[in-house]
Amino acid sequence: MRLPVLLSALVCLSAAAGLVAGADRSCADLRQFYTGKGFTLAGVPQAEISGEHLRMCSQGPTCCTSTMEENLATLSSRETEGLIREAGRSLQAAFNTLHKRFDTYFTELHGQSERFLQEALSPLGPLYSQNTRLFGGLYNDLRQYYRGSALNLDETLSEFWSRLLERTFKTSTTTDANLSEDYLECVAKQQETLRPFGDIPRDMKTKVIRAFVTARSFIQGLIISGEVVRKVSQISLSPECTKALMKLVYCPHCRGLAAVKPCSSYCSNVMKGCLANQADLDPEWQNLIDTMIQVASSFSMEPSLDVVLSSIPARIYEAVNSLRENMDAFTAKVYQTCGSPGEPGTGSPDLHEQRKRSGSLTALEYKPSPTAGLRLEMQVSDLSSKLREMRQYWVQLPVALCSKLAAGGSSQEKCWNGITKARYLPEVMGDGLANQINNPEVELDITKPDMTIRQQIMQLKIMSNRLKNALEGNDVDFQDASDDISGSGSGMCVGGQCSRNRPGLYAYSPDKGVGDGAAAQTGFCSLLFLPPFALVLLQR
Repeated sequence: MRLPVLLSALVCLSAAAGLVAGADRSCADLRQFYTGKGFTLAGVPQAEISGEHLRMCSQGPTCCTSTMEENLATLSSRETEGLIREAGRSLQAAFNTLHKRFDTYFTELHGQSERFLQEALSPLGPLYSQNTRLFGGLYNDLRQYYRGSALNLDETLSEFWSRLLERTFKTSTTTDANLSEDYLECVAKQQETLRPFGDIPRDMKTKVIRAFVTARSFIQGLIISGEVVRKVSQISLSPECTKALMKLVYCPHCRGLAAVKPCSSYCSNVMKGCLANQADLDPEWQNLIDTMIQVASSFSMEPSLDVVLSSIPARIYEAVNSLRENMDAFTAKVYQTCGSPGEPGTGSPDLHEQRKRSGSLTALEYKPSPTAGLRLEMQVSDLSSKLREMRQYWVQLPVALCSKLAAGGSSQEKCWNGITKARYLPEVMGDGLANQINNPEVELDITKPDMTIRQQIMQLKIMSNRLKNALEGNDVDFQDASDDISGSGSGMCVGGQCSRNRPGLYAYSPDKGVGDGAAAQTGFCSLLFLPPFALVLLQR
């Protein structure tokens, strides 16, 4: 009798043990997830274990060991850094696209004006045909200035008019006159005192300098903005941020709550804490973007950019024509100042014939067509609208990161709050480092800002001031640009050659690099350019 009773007792004990074992949840889902992330199953529990060993996740029943927690924490940081860098590359590509569009437009304007030069100046006869290098040199100097060369435009234009005065005077005298280099230099010096070309050199200089200063500054603003994004996007996340990201992203998996998304307010606090220093770029970033929009708008203000460039040949002709009509009076004054090189001649017959044939050509006859004006308006509109989309990039970055990660508005009572599936109670912090003093998710020392970001804030300030000077028509000096921007690795040079002390035109290679990645941008990156209300809709 005793044996059947004993067997019955053993069966009951075994059944009880089975019930206890069944109370421990299986870790099969986590094991599959963990291997899917590229880790091995060595040491991964089959069922939940006690969580006293955990340092980042709450210490309840868990499927994660200490090693797994460390691995997933590193992974969460690496993945988030990858998203930030991909977002940065997307923004860089946008700046590169604006850069290429404006550069193409401006260089085409410049080229069209240069090609028109021969048509406009051919009536000048030998003065043009014998001095094509002088006129071509002016366009080359303007091109080099726009590309970043260390030229003083004021001096360059003054030198051009002085040399033109020499050549005009020389072709207006008899061929047997003895015009030495010293004598011609004396003639050239009369440019400022006698103003033989009238007000045209001064008026043209003001307009051309303003056009080229603003164009070059605008291009440099796009370059510097892209460089700031590149440098800031490469900054590694802090250890405190890594812990907070692990708790936000992968601790739910350790607790068997993989399907529960983080509460949106919880995600916001984590991301605002992790990107607190980056958000401090926002005031100067918006200031720079707004100033670039002002500069872009100035291109269509009278006299517009296209009118200034297209009218250069006509203004030169108009100036020479004015001098020729008053050459006798000018020559008399030159002889009084510089002395007579010999008996003043009456000029060549060809010259007199040219004076008779030449009409009064003005710049107004060579204004661009309405189509050209419409193209400029479209350029300005496109540049301005695209720049406005970038204004709040740094404060919208946490929003974009959380838009797909966090739970929607209707799920705030049943979301992951860092501990369990419940509502998240703490308030959402403001933007920037100073506002994170009471952030419950990311521990930060607000007295120790990131120095790389502080340097980039200074670069934004410098560039904004340069653009504001350009709006006033003041020549912009890039010689005080930091080595951090123009140094190796920044990609600021064209064809491996850099202008001395000045960043080159291209922030990225025109043929390859960031621009080529635009087609491969992820859906996440496109979120960064959506207005806030669109991001809210995506969360639903």
